[in-house]
This record gives sequence, structure tokens and C-alpha cells, in this order.
Amino acid sequence: MMLKLGVPSKGRLMEKTFQWFGKRGVTLRKSGSDREYAGAVDGIDGVDLVLLSAGEIPRELAAGRIQLGVTGSDLVREKLANWESTVRQVTPMGFGGADLIIAVPTGWVDVDTVDDLDAVAAAFRATHGHRLRIATKYHRLVREFLAREGVADYALVDSQGATEGTIKNETAEAIADITSTGETLRANGLKVLSDGMIHASQATLFRSSRSGWTMAQRDTFRALEHKLGL
Repeated sequence: MMLKLGVPSKGRLMEKTFQWFGKRGVTLRKSGSDREYAGAVDGIDGVDLVLLSAGEIPRELAAGRIQLGVTGSDLVREKLANWESTVRQVTPMGFGGADLIIAVPTGWVDVDTVDDLDAVAAAFRATHGHRLRIATKYHRLVREFLAREGVADYALVDSQGATEGTIKNETAEAIADITSTGETLRANGLKVLSDGMIHASQATLFRSSRSGWTMAQRDTFRALEHKLGL
């Protein structure tokens, strides 16, 4: 049985992943047109390329439908409860870097830390009669982070679009989102809390921890590790 390697199906993550493997003697390529999600692997036997969205890869790894996958470390932690029991990190890949952070309006001059946000949240509820809203698409990671920091008086608002715009649109008072340069945050009048880093994400090669690997798949994985210099 072939070892299935899941890779993002489009965009810079796909391009960078192809480059990363290519520099190590393993060529990944799409077969057919750009609209097709079939792929091929040259440079090592026994590996089957599966092109998926980055968001699908954590679940496919956890289910054991693919044995290896490249995706953001933030997506694995967000989509898989107790992720370390279902997947293992093989190696960080050094690209696709972005920080999951908490940001508030720059006009909140007295709010610089998570403790400050906690105080504002309590005052906000007393004044407005409802909890301070934080817009995010990373519910699990944000809840876990705020629980560790002792913040309780807030409500998460789901945002699958332009999260930075939710404050201007008055659908949230703060946000938790991915940023690489901070330019979009600044353009929307937002600042990152000084201790508001939730997770520093990057593209990472993961392996499934599900049982059921065949001996041939294990042998192929060891050969691939050696080829990649891991």
C-alpha cells in the first residue's frame, strides 16, 4: 500500500511545499490541469501525492486516510482536540510563518496586556450589559489561551471573512487572528497586545499517529526521512 502524502492544493503553501521537497531530491507536481487535484511524486518510490485544502489535511491525518501531511501548525491545533494524541510533528518547514494574536483598537490607550483586556472586559459587561466580543475563526486556540490567562468575561464571535473589519463594522470589540506583517491590523486601527501571542504558526510536516500503517508504508517513511535529511 502506498504512503499517502497530503499537500495544500493551491497557492503559496503548495508552491513552497513543492520547492521544499524539491530541494531535498523529491519532486512533487500536479498532473493535468490546474483545476485537477491529482499529483505525482518522483525521486522516491511508494509515495502517493494527495492534493487537499490546508484545512482538510489535519482531519485526514487524524482519520488515518493520509499518513503524512503538510499544513499550518495553527490548523492542526485548532481543528484537532488533543492533537498530540492523533498526529505527530515530523519537522517544521521554515515557511508559511504567521502569528495568531489578540488585537484591540489603537484608541484603547490603557489596554496593552491580556490583564488589561480582562479588566476592560469586566467593565464592558457592567456598562453595556453584554460581554465584550472577540471576532475569530480560531475558537479552540483562543478559548484555551484566554482560559490559561484567566480571562472569562468575553464572547467569541465567528468570523470567516475579513476579521480586521469586524470592529469598524461594530460586530466585535477585539479580534484574534493570524498576521504576518501587522500591516492590515495597523490599516484597520488595531494594535497587538504586548503579551497577546497565542501561537507562532508555520508550515509543518505531520504524520498520522493512527495505527494501521503497513510494513511497506513504514519502510517508505523511513526511506523518505533519510532522503529529506530528517
